[in-house]
Amino acid sequence: MSQRYKVIDSTVPTFVTITIIDWVDLFIRPTYFKILDDSLNYCISNKGLAVHAYVYMSSHIHLIISSQENELQDIIRDFKKHTSKEFIKAIKELPESRREWLLAKFNYAAKRVKKGVSYKVWKDGYHPVILDTSKKIEQRINYIHYNPVASELVYHERDWKNSSYAVYEGDNLETPSVKVHTLW
Repeated sequence: MSQRYKVIDSTVPTFVTITIIDWVDLFIRPTYFKILDDSLNYCISNKGLAVHAYVYMSSHIHLIISSQENELQDIIRDFKKHTSKEFIKAIKELPESRREWLLAKFNYAAKRVKKGVSYKVWKDGYHPVILDTSKKIEQRINYIHYNPVASELVYHERDWKNSSYAVYEGDNLETPSVKVHTLW
């Protein structure tokens, strides 16, 4: 992996985007959101991950993260590996109208890379962007939270429940599903 796509300092807040292969709209059911929530919360509790902001879109997730304990690339690798297995398990076990198509899509992606896996859910990489100034941090947090509005899924950021917006909005008593460590 080139230096360009590595996290140089895991202790600095870093913006990452993790995307489903071919931009497949996987995240349209509460089951898949719960897998993401549980996995991020596990990484927070057990791997030293700090999630500063997040949003789940239909085909990707945006995060601002850091870690004082472990390398972000190791945490992301483990997160992607675990969630991939959980998504495939959920697709196979739960009522999923797109089951055959999703499994075929993820299987085809796995065969193309020949890494010895049956299914490939996530695209390689996550394109980290170091947020080393308060201006960069504020810009990316606003970008993350405005994403569902820009995609015309909701009219206001507070209406999208799969994000950290509530902890950044004053007087909002809602608690996001992921334990967020705010940056202000």
